[in-house]
This record gives sequence, C-alpha cells and structure tokens, in this order.
Amino acid sequence: MIDSQSFECELGGRSLIIGTGKLAGQASGAVTIHYGDTVILVTACISNEPREGVDFLPLTVDYEERLYAVGKIPGGFIRREGRPTQEATLACRLSDRPVRPLLPKTWRNDIQLVITVLSADRENDPSVLAVIGCSAVLSISEVPFDGPVSAVRVGYINDGLVLNPTLAQLEYSLLDLIVTSTKQAIVMVEAGAREVTEDTVIQAIKFGHEANQDIIKLQEELQQACGKPKIEAPVREVNPEVAPAISPLVDGRLSHVLSLTEKQSREQSFSELRKEVVESLGKSFATEDILSAFENRVKAEVRSNILDKAQRMGGRGLTEVRPLTCEVGLLPRTHGSGLFTRGETQVLTITTLGSVGKEQPLDGLGIEESKRFMHHYNFPPFSTGEVKRMGTTGRREIGHGALAERAILPVLPDAEDFPYTIRLVSEVLSSSGSTSMASVCASSLSLMDAGIPVKRTVAGIAMGLITGDKGNYAILTDIEGVEDAYGDMDFKVAGTTEGITALQMDIKLKSIDLEILEKALDQAREARLFILEVMGQTINASRPELSRYAPQMIKITIDPDKIGSVIGAGGKTIRSIIEQTKATIDIGNDGTVIIGSPDKEAAQRAIEIIEALTKEVEVGSIHTGKVTRLMSFGAMVEILPGKEGLVHVSELAEHRVSSVEDVVKVGDEITVKVIGIDNLGRVNLSRRAVFEKLPREPGDRMNDSQTADYPFRTQRESRSPRNK
Repeated sequence: MIDSQSFECELGGRSLIIGTGKLAGQASGAVTIHYGDTVILVTACISNEPREGVDFLPLTVDYEERLYAVGKIPGGFIRREGRPTQEATLACRLSDRPVRPLLPKTWRNDIQLVITVLSADRENDPSVLAVIGCSAVLSISEVPFDGPVSAVRVGYINDGLVLNPTLAQLEYSLLDLIVTSTKQAIVMVEAGAREVTEDTVIQAIKFGHEANQDIIKLQEELQQACGKPKIEAPVREVNPEVAPAISPLVDGRLSHVLSLTEKQSREQSFSELRKEVVESLGKSFATEDILSAFENRVKAEVRSNILDKAQRMGGRGLTEVRPLTCEVGLLPRTHGSGLFTRGETQVLTITTLGSVGKEQPLDGLGIEESKRFMHHYNFPPFSTGEVKRMGTTGRREIGHGALAERAILPVLPDAEDFPYTIRLVSEVLSSSGSTSMASVCASSLSLMDAGIPVKRTVAGIAMGLITGDKGNYAILTDIEGVEDAYGDMDFKVAGTTEGITALQMDIKLKSIDLEILEKALDQAREARLFILEVMGQTINASRPELSRYAPQMIKITIDPDKIGSVIGAGGKTIRSIIEQTKATIDIGNDGTVIIGSPDKEAAQRAIEIIEALTKEVEVGSIHTGKVTRLMSFGAMVEILPGKEGLVHVSELAEHRVSSVEDVVKVGDEITVKVIGIDNLGRVNLSRRAVFEKLPREPGDRMNDSQTADYPFRTQRESRSPRNK
C-alpha cells in the first residue's frame, strides 16, 4: 500500500479533497472524494488475462448506495440494500459514458469500477463526484487512460449561473446541467431545464468547462505523485491485403444498399452482401479480418457520403426530419394514449392517473422521499425484429425512461393544482433511431389526450455528427440507428416552443468543440419547432376533461386536530369509509384531504362522511340522530359520527314522560336541538325544543298532522302514536 496522500482544491465555495493510499489497498487503484460531508470511495480492479472471443471493451461500473450514508436503515423484510435504485443506475451511466471513450478500444482485460457512497450530506450530490472518482482511480491505475476527466453541476438561479448548487437549491433552479470535460474540450453533457434558451445552455456549458480545469489539474498532481506505470494497449492489426480484396466485391453494390430507405430491406441486403464477401474471401483470409475490413468499408462509405456529398442513407438531406405521424385516443379504456411515428421509429405511450397515495416511495440518499410522476420505457426485442430473452429492465431502458421523464416534468401542473400521481409507460413498437426522443413526443400527446393540463407541448430530436480528417464536419438532424453507430455524437435535445427542458450528449471522440455544440443546438431547435407544429395538427392542447375512467380527485380541508377522528383507532374509521364508498382517501398532516373515485357520487358520499366526522357541534344546531342507549333519566343520541349527546327525559316531549321507553327505542331516528355544551365537552340535547319550533295556534297541543310536514322529522316520528 502506498503512503496516504490527499490533494485539495476550492470548488463552488467548498473544498474538494481527493485522497488515496488509506483505504482498499489491494485494489489496482482506490481513491476517496470528500466534498462537504459527502464521501465516496472509488476502486478499480483489472483482470490479469484478457477475455477470449470478445470484440468490445469489458468495462463495468457499479454504484453502491449505502443507506448508512444518510443514517437510514433500509426498508423491507431483510433490512439491507437490494437491487440498485433508479438513481444508482443513472449514476452508473453518468460515470461510464465519459470514461469509456477515453479507454483504448482494443483493451480486452476486464475493468471494474466500484463506487461506494460512504457518507451523504444531502447537499452535495455523490453521483457527480463519482465521475471525478472514476477518472482519478483510472489515472493512477496501470490501465492506459486518455484522461483525466472532470464533472461539475451548473445551476441557473436568480438570473445567474451557480457552480455545484446544493440539492435544496436545485429545487428552484431553472437549470440542472452536468458538464464533463477533459483538459481540451467537452466530452459529455446531461441536463434538465425549465424551458431555458439555447444561449443560456451554451453559457452554462462554458462555465462548467472552465470550472473543470481546476479538478483536472488536481488529478494530474495525483497521477504524478501516486500513479502506476501504464500497460501498453494491445494493437489490433487487420491484414492490409483484405481491404483491396473486398473493394471489387462491394463497389457499386454498397452504394445501392445505403440508398435503401427501409431499415429491414437495408439490413437484409447488408447481411447478404457480408455473407457473399466472407464466402468469396474465406479461403484466403481469416473471417475476423474479413468482417472487420467489411465493417470499416461500410463505415467509411457512410461517412464519406455525408461529408463529401451531403448524402445520407435513403437520400435525406442533412437537416431533414423523417416523415411524421401522430395519433391520440387509440386505447378505449386507458386514461390517455398517444402514438408517435417518425420514419421507422414508433412509440406508443399510455397515461395512467392515480391517487396521491400511489406516489413512488424513494428509499435513497437524496432529499426526495417520493415522486408523483413516473415515466417507464420498455424496449421489447420485436421492436428491432429480433428474438431475444425478455428479462428485467436494463440500464439502457432506465436511462432512456429517465431522460424522457426529465423532459416532460417541467410542463406538468403542480401537485397543489392537480392532486394526482401520474404514470407514463412508453412502449417502443419499432426502433430505427432515437426512441427516447420519440417517447418524449408520444408522452406529450398522451398527457394531452388524458386531459392533464400541461403548460405546453414537448418534443425531442436526436442530432448526430460526422467529422473528417481535415477539420470538416457535418451535423445531422434526426439520426437513424446506423448513423448513430457510425457517427461521432448522439445529442438528444427536448423542449417546447419556449426553450429546452432536457438534453443529453454522448460522443465517441476524445472531445468536441463548443462551436459544434452551438450549431447542433440551433439545428435541433429548428427541428423541434417543426415537430411541434406537426404534433399540434393532431392535438394542440389538453382535453377539457379527464377520461371518464380516470379517478376524480377532490380536495377538501379539515382542522388538523380532527385528523384523528377521520382515521380512527388503528385506522378503523378511514377503512370503513373506504369500504363503504370504494373511494381513495389521502390525508396530509396539514389537514388536506384528497378523495378520489371514478364515481362522483361515491366521492361525494365520502366527503359527506368526512365532513360529518369533523363538523363541530354548535349550540342551537338541529340534527337528526340515532338513539344508541336508553337510561332511566334520558336517551343517548348519536348526532354526528362518533359524537353523542344526552336528551334528558324532561326534553323528550312536550308532555310529561314517565318512562323513556314510552317515547323512544334504541335504533330510533329522532330530531334534536343542541341546547348546551358543558366545560367537559358533553352535549345536552332537546327534542322538546324542536317541537316548540313548529307553527301552531296559541294554546293548541301538537298533533301528528302538524308534525308530519316538519322537515327535520323522520317518517317514524310523524307516524308514532307516542308523539300524540
């Protein structure tokens, strides 16, 4: 183990400390990152032998949330952390995406980066620190790494950019932007925003890139002091004779295949051409060399057509969006549905509304305890015409779903105005590039179809990039899958007519110039406005009413001191109301009660019961109640749920009553007036006072005909001979 060392710099008014040599001495590299009271440990381990038969970089990033970091014991029966939360999965992707392009593509030894959150102060987000930790640990390990790389978060608060805002500050920030960069340029951007302009985003990216330089310098000091000698990256050489041998077999034919507009026809033609080439050259060269050279030839052809001829597959222009179609209301019993088709990419999104009790509880390290809006993204194998195992949700699905969720969130109504839990599910039915942005469009259509009062329509577009050896480049609008695979950038931008709500940029280059980002954002805005216009031709505002199958949520307020009366001992009362009305009932500590039911009458019945339970008994008020007990001196009557009062025998009738049983029985409904409440809260009632209110001639005694029409009397009272 090396001697313990630490390196420190100032970042956003707080100290960032990178330490090494104290923990996890058997790992190939280990660092701790301290920022505020947030502490993470990042380790790197490298296998001794390369994987056999793989043609990819075997990098694994694991993000381990430990609830002891915030002083919490996990929920569930076993009381320990289980599968990664969505936030942990997103943190893995946040660390993986910037470091992967900086590792050698020919590396085949397994690399495992493990990020363990040891302490979280709920002010400084550990996921951003994880990017710094992964870069630092790779820098001091023996793995050849083209870093360091750094990440910071940028907010926009009170018309100013803020470096690394706290989690509490982000609640009212118009921008939540993560900028990852090397010493030279930007390598990754991730953001959620509340309709901010492109200019604001560019300024924030510049601001973040400049802040990253101090952290990069700190890592360089760390590497110089503690770094291990780097291993030489293996070199993969393809037989130079293969490429010339392939040319006569693909010349002309390859151009025809690339001109096909239908994805399946194009892929089938590629497959047949590849098979022919392998069969023709298989006796002279290794199959691996043939396939590698063929792939390189296809990639070169796609890129040169774009750079030299401004010609994309299928004949599209560089800024042209594929044909669009939109539909809503496809599914009769769902609360809302929207179908968005762009070229051969097709997504169906379904909206479901529920009570606030359906919010998703969060057992994580952040400050949020629950979330009322969820977007889930499904990518079944049939969407690409493949046969694959249907398993659990993968990191890609979680990442795409979270990106669309972030894009939609800023236009949703506040919980105070719209007390519902909202769930969107995007089903990818066909995939040919940028299904995440298609999910944004389909989600917006579905929300409006459901009648949810969104502020504006949201659309998304994916931008690509092809760079040349001479510094030339081409920015592509609405990239297809092949253009993503053979291109240098995948830049997703979502927003409204007013501004950006989400963006995500991944590149395969070592870095990218800010000038390219500016042009890509401007081009994306033009495409977004075009898509929004097409969507508006199908539906341009939320329907005036919710689906008749959606629960109707009604909000009322009760005295917080009366919450116990509604809930009852052990929840008995509220369970009884739910069983009677089949409505959902959610009660807040401030006395806010939200009643939900697809049946308006059932919801109204629940409201009446709750109001009766919380209603104050007032002197002079008249109630119709049920006799619950008889005593020698009077009768107990329940005038409100759980609230009884005494009718003294002298107050049971206008005439003298010798026995209580002569006038009322248990179960009788009688009308009474509150005539007094003593200092102990005991209620005194009078039936005689109600009789005295009836109109009559002076001196007349009350008779049945007079009482029959009195609105507060019950049928039993008006017919009973005891009342004569």
